[in-house]
Amino acid sequence: MAEDKEMACEGCRHTERTERERSNLMKRLRTIEGQIRGIEKMVENDAYCPDIVMQVSAVSNALNSFNKLLLAAHIHGCVTEDIKEGKDDKVDELCTMLQKLMK
Repeated sequence: MAEDKEMACEGCRHTERTERERSNLMKRLRTIEGQIRGIEKMVENDAYCPDIVMQVSAVSNALNSFNKLLLAAHIHGCVTEDIKEGKDDKVDELCTMLQKLMK
């Protein structure tokens, strides 16, 4: 059975998270989802444009915070482990990702 799982997922990449990490990430995503629904209602109700812009900014900041948390976990977990094992591919992947994010 374990072999079937490995074969089915060959080439897949996964990150194992603790229940606390997963819970924290999901809580943040649900908050962001709620903020988006709030913005939808504001648009439906013809809210004042600057008020909507401020809410969009809040969502953007929440997504940035989510990304920072996820990136820190990746560096402390996946990247650190690969460096300890003498593998450079995760460092290269991280550099490429950061270059794309900073365009």
